[in-house]
Amino acid sequence: QVQLVESGGGLVQAGGSLRLSCIASGLTFGSYAMGWFRQAPGKEREFVVVIDRSGGGTYHADSAQGRFTISRDNAKSTVYLQMNSLKPEDTAVYYCAADRSLGLPTRAYAYDYWGQGTQVTVSS
Repeated sequence: QVQLVESGGGLVQAGGSLRLSCIASGLTFGSYAMGWFRQAPGKEREFVVVIDRSGGGTYHADSAQGRFTISRDNAKSTVYLQMNSLKPEDTAVYYCAADRSLGLPTRAYAYDYWGQGTQVTVSS
């Protein structure tokens, strides 16, 4: 029923850019806050950035501030993550997630639905 499908990952040199997309289906997209998380091998899944359901508010992890930008297009049921000035430590599987919230959730347990993830690898 509900599906979140990420795309746009790949291999990029340090200092380069990638744009990730996540298309949602089976839900009323405008009723959900949308977040991006990432997980490297052997590490905990960590919060990256979230956008509220209207697109009017965002909150970034310290590691993403000034480099990553989240946006959404509710008409297309799509959320984006523009990643600039990428560093090797950004290498991880990136997941989008949906939460039926009026706010800006940063904890994974708050989210109701998750995508399958897309691999981002940054070479030095």
